[in-house]
Amino acid sequence: MSSPTLKALVHTMRHEADGIVSVEFRPASPEVDFPAFEAGSHIDLHLPNGLVRSYSLCNPASDRQRYVVGVLNDKKSRGGSRYVHQQLRVGSTIEISHPRNNFALQEGAERSVLMSGGIGVTPIWCMLQRLSALGRPVEMIYCARNRKEAAFIDAITALAADKGIPITWHFDQEKNAPPNLVQMLEGKGAASHYYCCGPTPMLDSFEKSCEQLGYANAHIERFAAVEVAAPAATETYVVECAKSGKSVEVPPGKSILDSLIEAGLNPDHSCKEGVCGACETVVLEAGEIEHHDGILTKLERQSNKTMMICVSRCKRGPLVLDI
Repeated sequence: MSSPTLKALVHTMRHEADGIVSVEFRPASPEVDFPAFEAGSHIDLHLPNGLVRSYSLCNPASDRQRYVVGVLNDKKSRGGSRYVHQQLRVGSTIEISHPRNNFALQEGAERSVLMSGGIGVTPIWCMLQRLSALGRPVEMIYCARNRKEAAFIDAITALAADKGIPITWHFDQEKNAPPNLVQMLEGKGAASHYYCCGPTPMLDSFEKSCEQLGYANAHIERFAAVEVAAPAATETYVVECAKSGKSVEVPPGKSILDSLIEAGLNPDHSCKEGVCGACETVVLEAGEIEHHDGILTKLERQSNKTMMICVSRCKRGPLVLDI
């Protein structure tokens, strides 16, 4: 089954930077609160054009009467961000998912270092507000191509000035170079927790930099699943479903999720792109899994305890799922 949804009213849409708008949702029934959420959470927008897209929440996690997301008008949009920018209007009512969190903030960390790139500022801004409210030690590194494309600058600057939070700004066009992440992160301590959200090259560089510096507490969130070359040849394989007792064949070119749905099962799902986490399924037994999601860490993939059945496949059987 698809994830349960909430009815939400588009209350406000605001220009935040070149190509970026924030959308504030309120409960369609004013007497009802939205479910609570944690910093780092995202929601899925079930858009009227039939698409489902995930966006990080960027308002304070204490809010119960509003959810705010930031949406970049992506030039490579397949219809999601384009719809938000061109057709979504204040007063519209749409379905949204309950918040989910694949980018959890360790609120009790000795110190937190938050790094964002471009639209990746959305969950980082939420984290900054949360840690500030808790009075926890935190600093932020904000990277963007230029100031015009950097969202929430004024709000971040004001909060930092009020709370004495160190902020490092890096704008590629002003520095005539991309950020050197090793230099930016060096000397900040192995006990700190490091968070980064941004474009894929930045995330890859962040992971390598943290590994080089010996920082084990590194956390990332991707807006797109990791691109992995498809295998040269694939074969039909069988998924054993422990709860239902069904055996389901998965042919080449078809996902486990779609195969299970065709077999009459109703696994939870949403984005079908490996980035929202709704279809994460417990693996009871597996030979070799080919992970294609943008959520699980390297260690989590190696453990083969769960998989995103919308994009990941079984490379070598058996495969027994808790479905």
